[in-house]
Amino acid sequence: MAELTVDRTYGTALFEAAADLGKKEQILEESNGLLELLESDPELGRFISHPSIANKDKKEVLANIFEGRLSEELLNFLYVIVDKGRTVHLEGILKMYKKLINEEAGFASGTVYSVVPLGEERISQLESEVGALLKTKVKLVNELDPKLIGGVKILAEGKMIDLSIRKKFDDLESQMNLV
Repeated sequence: MAELTVDRTYGTALFEAAADLGKKEQILEESNGLLELLESDPELGRFISHPSIANKDKKEVLANIFEGRLSEELLNFLYVIVDKGRTVHLEGILKMYKKLINEEAGFASGTVYSVVPLGEERISQLESEVGALLKTKVKLVNELDPKLIGGVKILAEGKMIDLSIRKKFDDLESQMNLV
């Protein structure tokens, strides 16, 4: 629960700062790139979150990697996250920022869990179907769940839509037990 509070607090602060500067879209784009980098290179996340590495060293590495690639505002925000010891929450903070952008645009945020990465076309199709079901526009983010046998699970607006193979097996088992 504390993680959600930290994510919301810092995500909101980033959102408000970006809005004040008129850079919401730029920082959203940079945040998405940063999230992709953290997912593809978990070593970076472990490095900046490691408690025995000095903040000065963490900021120096971030500067070497991102100076000239990220806006000064987002890079300074990363420095604040390092100074406050919140780097373990960085992914959650960036996801919260993205959620706030989507909410402002009238979209509900959601997550589609799958065994393998879904293509943009499939995600768009699921967004349309879930949007029709919930009667709102929906933006889905794909996350991998190796526990799934196949199919997908979708969490949006506090509702779980389970289209997994496991659910189909469970439903079949329930029907067989009724006979």
